[in-house]
Amino acid sequence: MPLLREKTKTYTAEDYWNLPEDCHAELIDGSLYDMVSPSPFHQELVMEISATIRQYIKDHDGKCKVYPAPLAVNLRADDSTWVEPDISVVCDKNKITVPSHTFDSFIIKISDLV
Repeated sequence: MPLLREKTKTYTAEDYWNLPEDCHAELIDGSLYDMVSPSPFHQELVMEISATIRQYIKDHDGKCKVYPAPLAVNLRADDSTWVEPDISVVCDKNKITVPSHTFDSFIIKISDLV
């Protein structure tokens, strides 16, 4: 994941939310990282894992929700890290806000590296 902007500057949540719509990036510890388009195999994995988790939750009368990317997740209270996990599982409906949510239960990131 290459750096999107110069490394000497510390970026903020405001910088992240003001990126152009066609720019897919993550803010990690104040650095912006460019996100590449996923491969078809990557997307197959996302679908299979999401479906398996969702079915498990349904089979056990769970209240959690499964969300595929893109969904911005705030991982730090200081607003320095916003990521778009491949899969987010949220069990507290109060954690869901528009356009983003705060990390609740767990997230999954799938790498395309083979």
